[in-house]
Amino acid sequence: MTKILKTILKIINGVILSVTILLAITILTARFMGIQLYTVLSGSMEPEYPTGSLIVVKEIEPSELKEGDVITFRLNANTTATHRIVEIISEGNNLKFRTKGDANEEADGSPVSEEYVVGTPFLTFPEAGYTANKLQSPEGKKKIITVFAVLMAYVFVTDFFISDKKSKKKDASETNDKS
Repeated sequence: MTKILKTILKIINGVILSVTILLAITILTARFMGIQLYTVLSGSMEPEYPTGSLIVVKEIEPSELKEGDVITFRLNANTTATHRIVEIISEGNNLKFRTKGDANEEADGSPVSEEYVVGTPFLTFPEAGYTANKLQSPEGKKKIITVFAVLMAYVFVTDFFISDKKSKKKDASETNDKS
């Protein structure tokens, strides 16, 4: 194998491993920092958050929220919504937030209690939500694992073939010297 081809393969392997490690660190760090990803499924917050957008939501203390802030909150165990706070209601030690979608005529029916607040969006990727949903499906997860396995196999196989003959000869001579 030519020296140029070996160098190119080493660079490609380095890039693949670096990107894989960087993605893993990013995903784990985001989880530990209370950052979550959600897909916007309705047009209630258009034009700020178009349908199909991927929003990145960070945790926030409910006491830090103010009118005009956008929050993501749980409607039930499987459903979240992202709407703007139009009123803050203080009931003793508990805060409630009356919310409204920017594109909606009326405020939401009932206020959101502070324990249902997930966080506030701080980053948006238009159209990326559909892709994220596909990748999070069982078929998408299988595809991600397959791609990862193929890339790792590629790195290990090419690394085996591009290892220097000099180091193999050096290892052989060291073995002979010890005999």
